[in-house]
Formats: sequence, structure tokens, C-alpha cells
Amino acid sequence: MTTGAPTSPYPTARPRRSRLRRYLPLGVAAWLVLEIWLLTVVAGAAGGPTVFLLLVAGAVAGSVVIKRAGRRAFQSLNEALQRGGSPERGGGNGLMMLGGLLLMIPGLVSDVAGLLLLLPPVQQAVSRYTQNALDKRLRTAAPGSFGDAFQQVRIHRPDGKVVPGEVIREDRTEPGDQQRPPLSR
Repeated sequence: MTTGAPTSPYPTARPRRSRLRRYLPLGVAAWLVLEIWLLTVVAGAAGGPTVFLLLVAGAVAGSVVIKRAGRRAFQSLNEALQRGGSPERGGGNGLMMLGGLLLMIPGLVSDVAGLLLLLPPVQQAVSRYTQNALDKRLRTAAPGSFGDAFQQVRIHRPDGKVVPGEVIREDRTEPGDQQRPPLSR
């Protein structure tokens, strides 16, 4: 015979929400209100057609930037595959694409942020900050978590040791094997 309340394997208290999940909706709402307010201020000062032309110019410039960054990223990937190595890390293509996307989003604040991301010093600073934040997060990852698995994938052994989970590429071909032609432009 048991006495007392039955115990549940689940905790009764709800876990705390992260700061990001708590403040992100508020930040997005404030950003939208700011964008709309700025567009109405510019429309009142310069007129509706000027605002329309600004929005169209932002969308066109953003699409050109994204196309150029995508083409550059594909070209560097193609060259790396032809060399037989791995593609270079970074290069700013991802941040350029993000800048182009921000240019395409209607609004003046997003256009300014997109234009800032197109500047190389800003790209380098943002890249350094995100790399440091990612490294810090991975160093504090608990065993068995997603961050721990990502850290294990990033293990590189220049001395030739085989690490479980790494792919070892053999460059020699067997008779009868067909080689794929390199990707063309």
C-alpha cells in the first residue's frame, strides 16, 4: 500500500524561457513599428512616389547583391572541388547575402543595416563576433547535446590520425572507375 501523491517523472515547474525567446517578438514588433513610422515620415517630407522608388531601388539592389554573392560562392566552391580540397571558410559571401536580403526587405532601417553589411570592415567585425560567440557556446556545450555533436564534427587531425566520423578520401582511382567532369560555369 502506498501513501502520498503519485510521483510524476516530469518536473512540475516550467523551465525558464531564454532571453532570445522572451525578447525577440518584442524586438521584431518594435522594428516593424519603426520601419512604418520612418516610411510615413519620408513620405510626408518627400512624397509617396519617392518612397516607392526607394523601396523598388532597395529590392533591385538587394537582388543584384544576392546574385553576385551567390555566384562568387558557387565559383569558389567549384574551384575548391576542382583542386580536390575543401572550400574556404567564410569569404564574406554569407554576410553579403544577408546584406542583400536586408536591402530587399521593405524599410529604411533594414536598408541601412544591409548597406552596412556590405562594407568589408563591418563584415569582418560581424564575422569575428559570431565566430567568437559560436566558439564560446561550443566550449560550454554539455556532453550529449547538439553543440557537443557539432564540436565533435569540427575535429581536424593534421597528423593523419583517423578520427571516428571523419571521411577519408582516397584520391587514387580503380580501373573502370569513371571520374566526374568538373562543374562548368
